[in-house]
Amino acid sequence: MEGASQKAAVLLFGLLLVLIFQACNANICNVPVANLMACRLAVTSGTPPRAPTAKCCEVISRADLRCLCSYKNSKFLPLLGVDPNLAFQLPAKCRIPNPPQC
Repeated sequence: MEGASQKAAVLLFGLLLVLIFQACNANICNVPVANLMACRLAVTSGTPPRAPTAKCCEVISRADLRCLCSYKNSKFLPLLGVDPNLAFQLPAKCRIPNPPQC
């Protein structure tokens, strides 16, 4: 019986590693979630609001901005600590030409 529980524990651990790997490699609007973290300080309400970094602007310039518009009224962003108003100011702050009007 001990061998079966040990095998189950190893299998469960392997499954957990696969799930963690997939979550870390997830994409939102053609951008890996890990890359979006470069914009975290620019979209989190703070005193005073921070300007986006060059890395953040590079990430945003590669994103599918029309796809990002679908998150504008989402309750998902505030749950992550993201201020939607600050997030949707990023294309203008990064001087991305012709951003979509969400």
